[in-house]
Amino acid sequence: MSSSRSESSDEQRPAGSASDGRGRSLPSDESRAAAAGGRRLALDVHGRLRTMILTGELPPGSVLLQARMARRLGVSRTPMREACRLLQEEGLIDARPDQRARVRAVDPADLDAVYGARIMLETLAVSMTAKSFTAADIEGMSDALKRMQGLAVDEQPDEWHAAHHEFHGIATQAVGPHLRRMIASLGEQSERYVRLAQLGAQSSWGTAYAEHEALLEALGTSAPAEAARVVARHLARTALNVLADVAPEYEPAVTRAALGIAGNGQP
Repeated sequence: MSSSRSESSDEQRPAGSASDGRGRSLPSDESRAAAAGGRRLALDVHGRLRTMILTGELPPGSVLLQARMARRLGVSRTPMREACRLLQEEGLIDARPDQRARVRAVDPADLDAVYGARIMLETLAVSMTAKSFTAADIEGMSDALKRMQGLAVDEQPDEWHAAHHEFHGIATQAVGPHLRRMIASLGEQSERYVRLAQLGAQSSWGTAYAEHEALLEALGTSAPAEAARVVARHLARTALNVLADVAPEYEPAVTRAALGIAGNGQP
């Protein structure tokens, strides 16, 4: 009797599926491939939406309608829901039950915390990088800086920020992959605020480029303490400029404390 039941269940089981020995079907290669493909699509949608938020294409406070955005991106609602879940975990959108998802508004406390963390982590990273900096690294950072200086940030923001990421990426490359991912994530979060603040005034860019040149010189001369001081003051000045633009009433206690610890002074 048990044998006939087993044979009957085998006949009813879809072709290509496997059994765990108890009559229960295991996922087929096709179903596993479909699940992996769905996950990749959700991550792709997440990446595209994340870029739209970080660059300001989806500005703070804007409503994120899943059905409409799914049609815009040419995907179904399922990967869109997963992408929104990931964005909410990252703190880029607010999505409460029975309410429309919205891109998070500018939060000066969040900006202050992001830059405080960047100052502490990047001063550590550049001080380590200075100990093993090579001629090829100097050439790479110099090339990135020249590209930055040759671009109009207000007219070519994507190209400028790409060169800027490359410059700072080389400057912090000596740390391990986990710390590099943390630094990169904080950099992406702060970029959103920098773009929103529209720091395109010539008066601010002259100082910024001088600080980039000073960082390159400190790394090139294997001066860890000076490299840490320069990058701490550079990041703090950027944070204070952004906060002055988006929330002039806010006191950036975290940024100033981090600068006091890592930069030996005030901007």
